Amino acid sequence: MNNQSEKLINHRLARELDLDFRHVSEAISLLDGGDTIPFIARYRKELTGGMSDEQLRVFVDRLALYRNLERRRADIWRLLQSQDMLTPELEHAVQEASSVTELEDLYRPYRPRKRTRAMIAREKGLEPLAQAIFGGRIDPAKEALNYLDAGKGVLEATDALQGASDIIAEVVADDPKPRRWLRDFLLNKGMITARKRGRGSSTYEMYDDYREPCKSVSPHRILAMNRGEKEGHLLVKIEVSEERALSFLQSQYIQGSFLGKAKPYLEKATKDSWKRLLFPSLEREIRAVLTQKAEKQALRVFKENLRSLLMTPPVQGRRILAIDPGLRTGCKIACVDENGKLLETALIFPTPPRSEIEKAGEIVCSLVKKHYLNAIVIGNGTGGRETEIFIAELLEACPGELSYTIVDEAGASVYSASPLGQAEFPGLDPSVRGAVSLARRLQDALSELVKIDPRSIGVGQYQHDINQKKLAEVLNGVVESCVNEVGVDLNTASLSLLEHVAGINRTVATNILNFREENGPFHCRSDLKKVPRLGPATFKQCAGFLRIPTSKNYLDRSAVHPESYVLARKLAGILGLSPGDLGKVEAIPRPDTKELALLLQVGEPTIKDILKEFKKPGRDPRDDLPKPVFKRGILRPEDLVEGMLLQGIVRNVVDFGVFVDIGIHDSGLIHISELSDRFISHPLDVVKVGDIVNVRVLSIDLKKRHVSLSLQK
Repeated sequence: MNNQSEKLINHRLARELDLDFRHVSEAISLLDGGDTIPFIARYRKELTGGMSDEQLRVFVDRLALYRNLERRRADIWRLLQSQDMLTPELEHAVQEASSVTELEDLYRPYRPRKRTRAMIAREKGLEPLAQAIFGGRIDPAKEALNYLDAGKGVLEATDALQGASDIIAEVVADDPKPRRWLRDFLLNKGMITARKRGRGSSTYEMYDDYREPCKSVSPHRILAMNRGEKEGHLLVKIEVSEERALSFLQSQYIQGSFLGKAKPYLEKATKDSWKRLLFPSLEREIRAVLTQKAEKQALRVFKENLRSLLMTPPVQGRRILAIDPGLRTGCKIACVDENGKLLETALIFPTPPRSEIEKAGEIVCSLVKKHYLNAIVIGNGTGGRETEIFIAELLEACPGELSYTIVDEAGASVYSASPLGQAEFPGLDPSVRGAVSLARRLQDALSELVKIDPRSIGVGQYQHDINQKKLAEVLNGVVESCVNEVGVDLNTASLSLLEHVAGINRTVATNILNFREENGPFHCRSDLKKVPRLGPATFKQCAGFLRIPTSKNYLDRSAVHPESYVLARKLAGILGLSPGDLGKVEAIPRPDTKELALLLQVGEPTIKDILKEFKKPGRDPRDDLPKPVFKRGILRPEDLVEGMLLQGIVRNVVDFGVFVDIGIHDSGLIHISELSDRFISHPLDVVKVGDIVNVRVLSIDLKKRHVSLSLQK
């Protein structure tokens, strides 16, 4: 890619994302130089104008899009030149095209394709006849007699005219300008429709005889219809006024009275072009555009929900009895200490069909007393409701502060059967591994959930209906972002946490663990340089995100990067701070950061970040978020009445509303219309996964087990 193309990309990014051109250039230079997004966002703020992690990820996506556009532009230019088709007009159009779609429209008439009816007609020598009909100054029926050739299969005038019509139809279909207009016409005036095929499935009942404008159809409906179509339950089509489309198309080629007897043949050819070539092709394109839009929205929902879940505040100091509920197979118990170490396991059957409530109660009470447990965690899977009733009734009879909470167990079974789960707890029953995971999720959701493929955590909608590669890429980006924002304790971090630290891959993460095992805990960040295959480049990327809370060097406990240690010491000296002062909020004055930046010849953002770390080293950003809700009592659907006010936890956010855990088996739904008294475009504008909300009961359907809620008072 030449320098001119790079400059065009930089200008376009600056304009589109409202960034300074210099910051765009610096960000690209850093990325191309191998720097990671977390590192750039945290330690290169001066160069990028303070672009956040999220902004940089958007930036990277757009950069890839525009670079792909330029590569395709160069490819098409080269291909057209090799075919000796690159006229000055076409070259100008290729250079001015602003999207891959425009480029493909321009290249469409010249690209290699399967044998078409128009190709066959050209092989029969009928292109001059087609051009003559386009000119309109002939009698096509008479002119066709000049093209009869038995050897080529043109036996009658009608054969010649049909071949010429096929050529005209393909030329019309490949013309970029009308194609662009018709594409916009379908998108802005078309209707997406669906109807059930055969008896279909009750799941898609609402999509029988369904119609909605393409330009306003909700993303989740697109994905639902796509799934129904894929499963064979729905027939999905785009409908648009054919009369208007043909009127426009024919206005482009049938003009003036000179056409005479050629006019009916052109009308027939353009109609054939619309029906056989243009509309089917454009319908596929519009469906792809709508699906892409829907996937983009679905990815946003997944991303926001996953981030909220991963950033759930850790519950420290709790010794936990975790229960993975079950009915026929019983409830699996895992007791863990405040550091997540497994103490003991057990199996109880308090739920039907065995209902050994008294025996199960004795086992639970014995474990609580034996291991000094002070919290109970219950998974929300099959048997969860029955298990919660058992625990709630047990706690009612027990004095003390012991309480319980519900944890979403999505993905726990994936972890328990994974090689990682087997390596952590060899010989342990998979379901018991799942119970350990539930306990650790409460203690530190981020540390535990990084062990699971984020696609298995269950925080989105239509997960299997979107591009899996893109989904994995986006969700892994969220995990990376969260891990580096929180920071990692170098002496306790698992392999799963370490391999999400900026610059560290699985091999280096494994080497860190092996080094720690062989040499004991790290005493300072510089010890990292002794780890095999952790060279200077990797050290630069990861060091600031790896913390050593027990280090004698205050800065090793903080998010200050080793490259700024000298600067940090100078800053402390200027402010009159001794090492003993650091970490004490009241001991830090409020200096003029601009003046300090000038004095020390560094950027002001770096000064501000170091001062924050002076006040509280390695501050956990999750501390400011609401903690999980613990309870002792139980709520039954029959206890609910319309108008009742309750507190709940947001478990999932989707396009059409929010699912809230209010303490009954099935989450209640707040429809998007009940989230606010003002218009909102998406539920994420109001709430996120993990939020604790006060809701009002709108309606209860005990038969369907549906509870409708409202966030409005």
